[in-house]
Amino acid sequence: MPDRACLTGVLFVLRSGIPWEMLPQELGCGSGMTCWRRLRDWQEAGIWQLIHFSLLDWLALSASRLDGGLKVSFARNALTRCNPSMVASTNKPFHTALSKSSDILLSR
Repeated sequence: MPDRACLTGVLFVLRSGIPWEMLPQELGCGSGMTCWRRLRDWQEAGIWQLIHFSLLDWLALSASRLDGGLKVSFARNALTRCNPSMVASTNKPFHTALSKSSDILLSR
């Protein structure tokens, strides 16, 4: 499964708050387990942190273009809350803390 497809699946789960195993196959992101494993691998390699900060920068640029930056702090706060590296982790593959953020402001 391509990284971009897995990233889409990861962001969908983090944004919607659904359990990993309920990731819709129609999205073309693979299974929830595939996306979870890719997220785990990215976290272990330090790649998720880079993706996370890249998304924060993208949100900051997008928000500043829309309304002079008024939404940047809210968007940054929302994305920081969904960062799995900032949530207490367990060894459970379908850890619910990774899918609790339901109000992330990410859209294409």
